[in-house]
Amino acid sequence: MKNTLLLICIFISFNLFSQKNFCRVEVLPVEEIFQENEINKYLKYDFSNLWNTTDNNLIYGIIGDNYERIQIKFTSIKRNKNKTNEYWVSGKSRVKSNICDFKGKITILAINEVKQQRFGVDDEYKDKGIKKQGLLTAIYEFDEDSSQKGSGKFSGRLQSIWYLDKDNLMQYNDIEIDSDGYFNNAFTGAWKSNNSGKEKVCNWGDYRVPNVNCDFDIGSAELSVSEKYQKNGWWIKPKLNWWL
Repeated sequence: MKNTLLLICIFISFNLFSQKNFCRVEVLPVEEIFQENEINKYLKYDFSNLWNTTDNNLIYGIIGDNYERIQIKFTSIKRNKNKTNEYWVSGKSRVKSNICDFKGKITILAINEVKQQRFGVDDEYKDKGIKKQGLLTAIYEFDEDSSQKGSGKFSGRLQSIWYLDKDNLMQYNDIEIDSDGYFNNAFTGAWKSNNSGKEKVCNWGDYRVPNVNCDFDIGSAELSVSEKYQKNGWWIKPKLNWWL
Protein backbone atom coordinates (compact mmCIF):
# COMPACT_ATOMS: atom_id res chain seq x y z
CA MET A 1 0.00 0.00 0.00
CA LYS A 2 2.83 2.39 0.88
CA ASN A 3 4.53 1.71 -2.46
CA THR A 4 1.28 2.40 -4.33
CA LEU A 5 0.81 5.73 -2.52
CA LEU A 6 4.41 6.68 -3.29
CA LEU A 7 3.91 6.03 -7.00
CA ILE A 8 0.74 8.11 -7.04
CA CYS A 9 2.49 11.01 -5.28
CA ILE A 10 5.37 10.92 -7.77
CA PHE A 11 2.91 10.84 -10.67
CA ILE A 12 1.00 13.86 -9.31
CA SER A 13 4.19 15.81 -8.67
CA PHE A 14 5.30 15.48 -12.29
CA ASN A 15 1.86 16.57 -13.47
CA LEU A 16 2.18 19.70 -11.33
CA PHE A 17 5.66 20.28 -12.76
CA SER A 18 4.15 20.69 -16.26
CA GLN A 19 3.71 24.46 -16.42
CA LYS A 20 2.39 26.61 -19.27
CA ASN A 21 5.81 28.11 -20.02
CA PHE A 22 7.08 24.75 -21.24
CA CYS A 23 6.62 23.34 -24.74
CA ARG A 24 5.53 19.86 -25.82
CA VAL A 25 4.51 18.72 -22.37
CA GLU A 26 1.86 16.12 -23.24
CA VAL A 27 2.18 13.54 -26.02
CA LEU A 28 -1.61 13.67 -26.46
CA PRO A 29 -3.90 16.50 -25.34
CA VAL A 30 -5.94 15.45 -22.31
CA GLU A 31 -9.20 16.25 -24.11
CA GLU A 32 -8.43 13.56 -26.72
CA ILE A 33 -8.35 10.63 -24.30
CA PHE A 34 -10.94 8.93 -22.12
CA GLN A 35 -10.16 9.50 -18.45
CA GLU A 36 -10.94 5.95 -17.33
CA ASN A 37 -7.77 4.02 -16.52
CA GLU A 38 -7.93 0.76 -18.50
CA ILE A 39 -4.67 -0.66 -17.13
CA ASN A 40 -6.18 -4.00 -16.08
CA LYS A 41 -7.58 -4.48 -19.58
CA TYR A 42 -4.20 -4.00 -21.26
CA LEU A 43 -1.59 -5.51 -18.95
CA LYS A 44 -1.82 -8.80 -20.85
CA TYR A 45 -0.02 -7.09 -23.73
CA ASP A 46 3.75 -6.60 -23.94
CA PHE A 47 4.63 -2.91 -24.37
CA SER A 48 8.41 -3.34 -24.50
CA ASN A 49 8.44 -2.79 -28.28
CA LEU A 50 7.41 0.84 -27.75
CA TRP A 51 10.65 1.99 -26.17
CA ASN A 52 13.22 0.52 -28.53
CA THR A 53 11.77 1.22 -31.98
CA THR A 54 13.11 4.66 -32.86
CA ASP A 55 16.57 5.12 -34.36
CA ASN A 56 18.82 6.37 -31.55
CA ASN A 57 19.95 9.36 -33.61
CA LEU A 58 16.35 10.61 -33.50
CA ILE A 59 16.11 10.43 -29.70
CA TYR A 60 16.99 13.81 -28.20
CA GLY A 61 17.59 14.75 -24.58
CA ILE A 62 18.69 17.56 -22.29
CA ILE A 63 20.29 17.64 -18.86
CA GLY A 64 20.72 20.68 -16.60
CA ASP A 65 19.36 24.22 -16.82
CA ASN A 66 21.64 25.01 -19.77
CA TYR A 67 20.05 22.12 -21.72
CA GLU A 68 23.27 20.24 -22.36
CA ARG A 69 22.74 17.33 -24.71
CA ILE A 70 22.35 13.84 -23.26
CA GLN A 71 21.96 10.63 -25.24
CA ILE A 72 20.08 7.62 -23.90
CA LYS A 73 20.14 4.12 -25.36
CA PHE A 74 18.17 1.13 -24.06
CA THR A 75 20.10 -2.08 -24.68
CA SER A 76 17.57 -4.44 -23.06
CA ILE A 77 13.87 -4.19 -22.08
CA LYS A 78 12.10 -7.16 -20.52
CA ARG A 79 8.68 -7.43 -18.94
CA ASN A 80 8.53 -8.71 -15.36
CA LYS A 81 6.62 -11.99 -15.61
CA ASN A 82 5.47 -11.75 -12.00
CA LYS A 83 4.37 -8.11 -12.18
CA THR A 84 3.21 -7.30 -15.69
CA ASN A 85 3.12 -3.52 -15.23
CA GLU A 86 6.89 -3.52 -14.62
CA TYR A 87 9.67 -3.65 -17.21
CA TRP A 88 13.33 -4.23 -16.40
CA VAL A 89 15.57 -1.93 -18.40
CA SER A 90 19.30 -1.78 -19.12
CA GLY A 91 21.05 0.87 -21.13
CA LYS A 92 23.70 3.54 -21.48
CA SER A 93 23.81 7.31 -21.17
CA ARG A 94 26.24 9.72 -22.78
CA VAL A 95 27.05 13.35 -21.98
CA LYS A 96 29.94 14.70 -24.09
CA SER A 97 32.46 11.83 -23.99
CA ASN A 98 31.31 10.40 -20.65
CA ILE A 99 29.37 7.13 -20.96
CA CYS A 100 27.63 5.33 -18.06
CA ASP A 101 25.79 2.02 -17.82
CA PHE A 102 22.43 2.00 -16.09
CA LYS A 103 19.76 -0.44 -14.93
CA GLY A 104 16.28 0.11 -13.58
CA LYS A 105 12.60 -0.24 -14.26
CA ILE A 106 9.58 1.32 -15.93
CA THR A 107 6.32 0.98 -13.98
CA ILE A 108 3.06 1.51 -15.86
CA LEU A 109 0.49 3.51 -13.89
CA ALA A 110 -2.25 4.21 -16.41
CA ILE A 111 -3.43 3.22 -19.87
CA ASN A 112 -6.07 5.39 -21.52
CA GLU A 113 -7.83 4.91 -24.83
CA VAL A 114 -8.27 7.74 -27.33
CA LYS A 115 -11.75 9.10 -28.00
CA GLN A 116 -11.23 9.16 -31.76
CA GLN A 117 -8.68 7.08 -33.62
CA ARG A 118 -6.38 8.69 -36.16
CA PHE A 119 -5.30 6.96 -39.36
CA GLY A 120 -2.70 9.28 -40.85
CA VAL A 121 -2.56 11.23 -44.10
CA ASP A 122 -5.45 10.31 -46.41
CA ASP A 123 -6.50 7.67 -43.83
CA GLU A 124 -3.71 5.39 -45.04
CA TYR A 125 -3.99 3.20 -41.90
CA LYS A 126 -7.79 2.98 -41.90
CA ASP A 127 -7.90 -0.48 -43.50
CA LYS A 128 -4.93 -1.91 -41.57
CA GLY A 129 -7.08 -3.56 -38.91
CA ILE A 130 -6.05 -1.32 -36.04
CA LYS A 131 -8.24 -2.18 -33.05
CA LYS A 132 -7.40 0.48 -30.48
CA GLN A 133 -5.13 3.46 -29.92
CA GLY A 134 -4.16 5.07 -26.67
CA LEU A 135 -1.78 6.66 -24.21
CA LEU A 136 0.43 4.90 -21.67
CA THR A 137 1.64 6.74 -18.57
CA ALA A 138 4.41 5.33 -16.39
CA ILE A 139 7.18 6.28 -14.00
CA TYR A 140 10.81 5.25 -14.36
CA GLU A 141 13.85 4.81 -12.14
CA PHE A 142 17.26 4.09 -13.68
CA ASP A 143 20.46 3.78 -11.62
CA GLU A 144 23.81 4.36 -13.30
CA ASP A 145 26.78 2.27 -12.22
CA SER A 146 28.08 4.07 -9.11
CA SER A 147 31.66 2.97 -9.86
CA GLN A 148 31.66 4.97 -13.10
CA LYS A 149 32.63 8.63 -13.46
CA GLY A 150 29.77 11.13 -13.40
CA SER A 151 27.11 8.57 -12.52
CA GLY A 152 23.71 9.23 -10.97
CA LYS A 153 20.05 8.26 -10.93
CA PHE A 154 17.28 9.07 -13.41
CA SER A 155 13.64 9.30 -12.28
CA GLY A 156 10.46 10.78 -13.67
CA ARG A 157 7.36 10.27 -15.77
CA LEU A 158 6.95 8.62 -19.17
CA GLN A 159 4.21 9.03 -21.76
CA SER A 160 3.95 6.83 -24.88
CA ILE A 161 1.32 6.50 -27.57
CA TRP A 162 0.49 3.05 -28.93
CA TYR A 163 -1.91 1.08 -31.08
CA LEU A 164 -3.17 -2.50 -30.98
CA ASP A 165 -2.86 -4.15 -34.39
CA LYS A 166 -5.02 -6.77 -36.10
CA ASP A 167 -2.85 -9.56 -34.64
CA ASN A 168 -3.34 -8.31 -31.06
CA LEU A 169 0.23 -7.04 -30.86
CA MET A 170 1.09 -3.76 -29.19
CA GLN A 171 2.80 -1.38 -31.60
CA TYR A 172 4.66 1.93 -31.45
CA ASN A 173 2.24 4.56 -32.76
CA ASP A 174 4.01 6.43 -35.54
CA ILE A 175 0.87 6.85 -37.65
CA GLU A 176 1.14 10.65 -37.58
CA ILE A 177 4.92 10.83 -37.70
CA ASP A 178 4.77 13.24 -40.66
CA SER A 179 2.81 15.85 -38.72
CA ASP A 180 4.79 18.81 -37.34
CA GLY A 181 3.67 18.29 -33.75
CA TYR A 182 4.50 14.58 -33.54
CA PHE A 183 6.69 13.19 -30.80
CA ASN A 184 6.58 10.08 -28.64
CA ASN A 185 8.13 8.39 -25.60
CA ALA A 186 8.38 11.56 -23.52
CA PHE A 187 10.64 10.98 -20.51
CA THR A 188 10.40 13.99 -18.19
CA GLY A 189 12.13 14.14 -14.84
CA ALA A 190 15.48 14.59 -13.15
CA TRP A 191 18.98 13.18 -12.78
CA LYS A 192 20.62 13.11 -9.34
CA SER A 193 24.40 12.86 -8.97
CA ASN A 194 25.75 9.92 -6.94
CA ASN A 195 28.73 12.03 -5.93
CA SER A 196 27.28 15.41 -4.93
CA GLY A 197 23.59 14.64 -4.57
CA LYS A 198 22.86 17.58 -6.87
CA GLU A 199 19.73 17.22 -8.98
CA LYS A 200 19.35 18.39 -12.57
CA VAL A 201 16.39 18.50 -14.92
CA CYS A 202 16.70 15.69 -17.47
CA ASN A 203 14.20 15.08 -20.28
CA TRP A 204 14.35 13.12 -23.52
CA GLY A 205 12.04 11.80 -26.21
CA ASP A 206 11.61 10.56 -29.76
CA TYR A 207 11.95 13.31 -32.41
CA ARG A 208 11.57 16.17 -29.90
CA VAL A 209 12.65 17.04 -26.36
CA PRO A 210 9.60 17.25 -24.07
CA ASN A 211 8.97 19.81 -21.33
CA VAL A 212 11.60 22.40 -22.27
CA ASN A 213 11.55 26.18 -22.56
CA CYS A 214 9.81 27.25 -25.74
CA ASP A 215 12.91 29.05 -27.00
CA PHE A 216 14.90 25.79 -27.15
CA ASP A 217 13.36 24.05 -30.18
CA ILE A 218 12.56 26.52 -32.95
CA GLY A 219 11.88 23.90 -35.62
CA SER A 220 8.46 23.25 -37.13
CA ALA A 221 8.76 20.01 -39.11
CA GLU A 222 11.66 18.66 -37.04
CA LEU A 223 13.91 19.47 -34.09
CA SER A 224 15.98 22.62 -34.57
CA VAL A 225 17.92 23.78 -31.52
CA SER A 226 18.17 27.56 -31.23
CA GLU A 227 21.56 29.25 -31.31
CA LYS A 228 21.25 30.07 -27.61
CA TYR A 229 21.73 26.39 -26.70
CA GLN A 230 23.78 24.97 -29.58
CA LYS A 231 27.10 25.40 -27.78
CA ASN A 232 25.98 22.87 -25.14
CA GLY A 233 26.79 19.80 -27.20
CA TRP A 234 24.18 20.28 -29.94
CA TRP A 235 26.46 21.34 -32.78
CA ILE A 236 28.55 18.16 -32.50
CA LYS A 237 27.43 15.38 -34.83
CA PRO A 238 26.64 12.34 -32.65
CA LYS A 239 28.84 9.29 -33.05
CA LEU A 240 27.03 6.33 -34.58
CA ASN A 241 26.56 3.31 -32.29
CA TRP A 242 28.34 5.09 -29.44
CA TRP A 243 26.95 2.54 -26.92
CA LEU A 244 28.82 -0.42 -28.46
